[in-house]
Amino acid sequence: MHESTHHHAETFKSKVEEAIGVTVSHCYQCGKCTAGCPLNEEMDIMPNQLLRILQAEMPGYEEKILSSLSIWLCLACDTCYSRCPQEVLLSKVMDYLRQESLRQNKVNPKAKDILSFHKAFLNSVKMNGKLHEVGLTIDYKLRSLNLMQDVMLAPSMAAKGKLAIFPHQVQNTKEIAKIFKKITDSEGGKQ
Repeated sequence: MHESTHHHAETFKSKVEEAIGVTVSHCYQCGKCTAGCPLNEEMDIMPNQLLRILQAEMPGYEEKILSSLSIWLCLACDTCYSRCPQEVLLSKVMDYLRQESLRQNKVNPKAKDILSFHKAFLNSVKMNGKLHEVGLTIDYKLRSLNLMQDVMLAPSMAAKGKLAIFPHQVQNTKEIAKIFKKITDSEGGKQ
């Protein structure tokens, strides 16, 4: 009698996909997102693994993802997106996972300082409307990188020369503007 509800129960994966319009199953695990991520070595779950866990829907996967540190380390720099052959917008997935992690009170204790910065930033966006200034967004990226550098990442990242990556990329404001335009254009078709 109640078979249909039993079979079509909404899973966490389907909730994620519906909320953000990104199809998780498009990922075929090439690993380019992880290879290009500036913060991959600090993550407890690699970006491609995170998508794999979502795809596989193993018992306890929602808890595992929402309490991970990785979702808070994502800078939304979209290096992963620019390299993804399937155009999986991972930063959008990460953003949704952060919101859910907050809502369900599952934030990783190591992310406390990042979280306070995240909240302050969201408040300033709420007060000032949308971020129109590319400069402001770049400023946010750099400050969040600096914050994480202060909080937890400096020794290992500096030793590997990874901290130098960002300031150079930031010079290319046209490219960054393009990335942000892609994200902010509501579900527009990709060219």
